Amino acid sequence: MTKLDLSRRTVVGGLAATGVALAGGPTAAQGAPIRVGELNSYSRMAAFAVPYRNAMQLAQDEINRAGGISGLAGRPLELVFRDDGSTPGDAVRVAEELLTRENVSFLCGTFLSNVGLAVADFANQRKTLFLATEPLTDALTMASGNRFTFRVRPNTYMQTRMLVDAVKAKGIKRWAIVAPNYEYGQSAAANFKRLMTAAVPGFEVVGEQFPALGRIDAGATVGALGQTRPDGIFNVLFGADLVAFVREGNTRGLFERRSVVSLLTGEPEYIIPLGEETPEGWITTGYPWEQIDAAPHKAFVDAYRARFNDTPRLGSLLGYVVVYMIRDMLNKSRSTETEAMIAALKGLKSDTICGPVTMREVDQQSTLGAWVGETTLKGKAGTMKNWRYADGADYMFPEAEVRAARKA
Repeated sequence: MTKLDLSRRTVVGGLAATGVALAGGPTAAQGAPIRVGELNSYSRMAAFAVPYRNAMQLAQDEINRAGGISGLAGRPLELVFRDDGSTPGDAVRVAEELLTRENVSFLCGTFLSNVGLAVADFANQRKTLFLATEPLTDALTMASGNRFTFRVRPNTYMQTRMLVDAVKAKGIKRWAIVAPNYEYGQSAAANFKRLMTAAVPGFEVVGEQFPALGRIDAGATVGALGQTRPDGIFNVLFGADLVAFVREGNTRGLFERRSVVSLLTGEPEYIIPLGEETPEGWITTGYPWEQIDAAPHKAFVDAYRARFNDTPRLGSLLGYVVVYMIRDMLNKSRSTETEAMIAALKGLKSDTICGPVTMREVDQQSTLGAWVGETTLKGKAGTMKNWRYADGADYMFPEAEVRAARKA
């Protein structure tokens, strides 16, 4: 188990960020607020988005109590939250309203990949900054990338590459794939094929299932996968689809004597609902919050639990990190003019509760990483074991490939 290696500066900064009392702290923020428009799938994807919003509010309040945005004369930060309707059309309408009615300085958020791509295109047309926080689609910062759009979470390619690195030594050649039938699932499947082909001689895909998002027929899906007799399964399902898939797969013995590699399953949003049905030994990305003992992270957990009487989710971690990155960007830009904020985000370095994070200039993708480990049961609850933090900087698209994709 690898712990985060944080410098003293990161620890001290993290303690200050999470509201732990430090002598000689600044006074509360003053002046006209800097309004940021945050749109997300708060209704449809509440398991992730609501904890995300909670942590954003926590970070906003900490920053304002500590004196606001120092680069802008201590002005307070004000997040304006709106539901994006979980569809591209609704999201674009909400984004327009945030800019024209709420007078926000820029946009951030979105969850679903197709929604994120729609808002990115809108931002490009309107020439306004969009900090995409959650959508994982590679296209957002690759083929569909534009100069107004930046992304925080490690993308589909990065997280899939982390998993391939974790499983390639097993030498498993015969694989089946199950993924939701929209851009994120299709992209994850394509990345897995590409990366495993390079890593494992003789790799082949013997079966694929792409159920509609939120409408899986678990019996049919599990039956079809079992008939292909794979030695390994790459799973990209999440949410209610994942629960149904795991339950049916456990019942039919689909996972017995097979290796399973699974995107996102170790995140609390998705492993908590599995409960006692959590499978043992799946290799996954996730967030073992209760096992991370770095001081800044522990301070965040304590502050989050004290305020919301709940444990953090991966969404909570992301929301908290995003708001402090926004603070750092505004302190650097010393302006809410779009071009000044874009210049500040390019190459921005932030000391976060996950460790140092940089916004890479070539594709405007952050180096935020993810935890990679194995699923396991602890009592009646699912969690992770044998985990490590994978620094996103080690898993990004090659720069030459980025340049070629963004010119196309």
